[in-house]
Amino acid sequence: MDAAVDKARDKAQTRDLLKGRLKAERQLLTDAFHGDGKPEKLLRGLRQSVDAVLAEAWNGAGLPPACALVGVGGYGRGELFPHSDLDLLILLSQPADAITRGKLEELVQLLWDLGLEIGSSIRTVDECMSESRADITVQTSLLEARLVTGDVPLFEQLQRRYQEELDPQAFFQAKTVEMRLRHAKYEDTAFSLEPNCKESPGGLRDLQVILWVAKAAALANSWGQLAARGLITQVEARALMEKESAFKDIRVRLHLHAGRREDRLVFDVQGAIAETFGLQTTGEGVNARRASEYLMQRYYWAAKTVTQLNTILLQNIEAQLFPQPAEVVAVNDRFNQVNGFIDVKADDTFESEPSTLLEIFVVMTERPDIKGMTARTTRALWHARSRIDEVFRADPVNRALFVRILQAPVGLVHALRRMNDMGILGRYLPAFRHIVGMMQHDLFHVYTVDQHILMVVRNMRRFTMSEHAHEYPFCSQLIANFRSSWLLYVAALFHDIAKGRGGDHSRLGVADATGFCLDHGVTPDDTALVMFLVEQHLTMSQVAQKQDLSDPDVIQAFAALVGDERHLTALYLLTVADIRGTSPKVWNAWKAKLLEDLYRVTLRVLGGEPHSADRELMNRQSEARATLRLYGLPEHAHEALWNQLDVAWFLRHDAADIAWQTRSLYDRLDSTKPVVKCRLAPIGEGLQVAVYIKDQPDLFARICSYFDRKNFSILDAKIHTTRHGYALDTFLVTEDNFANSYRDIINLIEHEIGELLTKQAPLPAPARGRLSRLSRTFPIQPTVDLRPDERGQYHLLSISASDRTGLLYSIANVLTRYRINVHTAKIMTLGERVEDVFLVDGAVLSSSRNQIQLETDLLDVLKV
Repeated sequence: MDAAVDKARDKAQTRDLLKGRLKAERQLLTDAFHGDGKPEKLLRGLRQSVDAVLAEAWNGAGLPPACALVGVGGYGRGELFPHSDLDLLILLSQPADAITRGKLEELVQLLWDLGLEIGSSIRTVDECMSESRADITVQTSLLEARLVTGDVPLFEQLQRRYQEELDPQAFFQAKTVEMRLRHAKYEDTAFSLEPNCKESPGGLRDLQVILWVAKAAALANSWGQLAARGLITQVEARALMEKESAFKDIRVRLHLHAGRREDRLVFDVQGAIAETFGLQTTGEGVNARRASEYLMQRYYWAAKTVTQLNTILLQNIEAQLFPQPAEVVAVNDRFNQVNGFIDVKADDTFESEPSTLLEIFVVMTERPDIKGMTARTTRALWHARSRIDEVFRADPVNRALFVRILQAPVGLVHALRRMNDMGILGRYLPAFRHIVGMMQHDLFHVYTVDQHILMVVRNMRRFTMSEHAHEYPFCSQLIANFRSSWLLYVAALFHDIAKGRGGDHSRLGVADATGFCLDHGVTPDDTALVMFLVEQHLTMSQVAQKQDLSDPDVIQAFAALVGDERHLTALYLLTVADIRGTSPKVWNAWKAKLLEDLYRVTLRVLGGEPHSADRELMNRQSEARATLRLYGLPEHAHEALWNQLDVAWFLRHDAADIAWQTRSLYDRLDSTKPVVKCRLAPIGEGLQVAVYIKDQPDLFARICSYFDRKNFSILDAKIHTTRHGYALDTFLVTEDNFANSYRDIINLIEHEIGELLTKQAPLPAPARGRLSRLSRTFPIQPTVDLRPDERGQYHLLSISASDRTGLLYSIANVLTRYRINVHTAKIMTLGERVEDVFLVDGAVLSSSRNQIQLETDLLDVLKV
């Protein structure tokens, strides 16, 4: 018994000693890093510290001699980040018996007790080979296997077997496919606003892929060896080493800041990481640039360099692994097509004939069979980009070439993206160079400014392609009949080009767009169109989403602004492409319907059809009656209900909505119980809910409380009171997961809202929902604007704030306290920001003092 106690005490003492040593050495190394900022020294030091502790723990485990402890993965590579997992292989000469298995379990438990987050596997050499053949991840980890301690001959046997079975060609193909899939996961861009410094395109993993395939092909183990083999130049090798060190530095700081493994440069930490580099915020007000913006712009430029050199290296390694006779086809006097790739005929082509810096992209758009550039061409283009200067930009030949790229029938987006990646686009358009890698802190853009612009061009381009006509058929129809559609690409290129300069970027961008058009021979009429689009690119979405489209004056004013069908169509197409280019989450079917409705009604006005309330009323009622006849309703069934509704109700609903609500209510005109009807929204997204009940003061807030409790988002609300005192309110709501069980949800909503309105229980207190992570990092100062409309009949209440759960109900609750009647509510969500507009009235609004108090109370609930 005493011996067992002594043994347990000795184990505890050993564990505490090793744990204390690890902690002390880690602290010394971290302190040294904060002093000298050398990540390689820290990573190497952490690995050496852990090596020593593992060897001591291994030696004390009492394992059979024919065993080895092997580091694999990043730890096998010889570096260890502060909070990375420790990938270990326990290599056995034969399957473990019960005694050995027990000792191994004790060893693994000890390592966990030491605070090491290990990922361990216990295998024989045969098992390693079997797993390697089945899983490319295992094969990759074994490529970097390193003996920590144990049986040297056994480890050498593993290495021999691995090299014998390794197929460099298959390994290359598997890793490049894996890389493409990983890039797709990150939307094929290094320019996400919250990149993963390890996994995102252009990050550490891309550098590791190069060294993996080079090592598997027995070509090189380092950047210097790659340069010695002629696969890259010495200058490129130094650039790769610098970028690798920079990414490691960022990753180390992320780990130390978070106190855990963290590879994402999320908004929350960007400022703190920037400060550890000594970066500071500069400027004030609209001209201020955060320290985090400087950090991220450096990151993006580094990622761009890695992306280019990654392309060059992988092509060169592929040529070594898959040698094939060169099939050379002459393209013109300057370029050949070699095995499907465009290649310069001479190494100094771009230097001796600078116009070829643009011509190569023209050729690639005109020859869609060309798969890309050869590594030699990519390298030559990359190094010659500095030839693009003022003289180059003023050359009529180069201007004509750039216009040919914009007018290309295919390949425009690929060309612009390649030009941006290689620094060509920013040098040809200096204003564009300013926004490369520029952050946007508006909580709904998820790309840098330059990538957003290219996404807008891409979206516009997709409207012209038959294979994408099913996505937005109306846009495809419009652009097919649009003269000189390439002008829309010019407008897209310049619509946000002036961001970050301070002032109104729409107006500032007009000067850049005008100069471009004048320099590139665009006609005065077409120049005026581009200028209009750049200056007004935000207008159509604001009118559609914030103003009352049933108001003839709103439509007449918008029609006067656009002037003619061509300007209207161009603005509509740019608006759709722009909203879709901000974030996958911002565009929805409701916004699509608002914009299309605005387009169609404005087009009728431009065509000479007077947009009067009387004419619109007649049209909608006529269409609704035709639909009701299809439902089989008696000819005059609608009259009793319609006689209780005023013109405003008809103008705020389209004919299909009027028919649906009439069919649901025509025989329940004086119902003593709530009538709640729900259906799938005709726009193809969300649910439409109609509520009919004897009016009550807190009805809007009560219904909002229900949707808030169910986590539904209200996109639109139309509130109406009939002539005989009934409320007829309709809501458009969405919820992420209702699609698979919408029938049950529809029945549930109809039943539960009916129950809620029947009981008329006291309104629950609004929940103070938490802000999202992004909103906490970039808080929005809430604003409330209350002003009478032009007729003085209603007030427009505009609210802007950070989005959160329960926000709309909190607003409705305040309005209920003040006995404010809501007639319409337009709920616009832009990523993490909401911009809501309410049409309201109420006796309290006649007093300016009460208005001020109302605005104060609303501001209070908007704060978190």
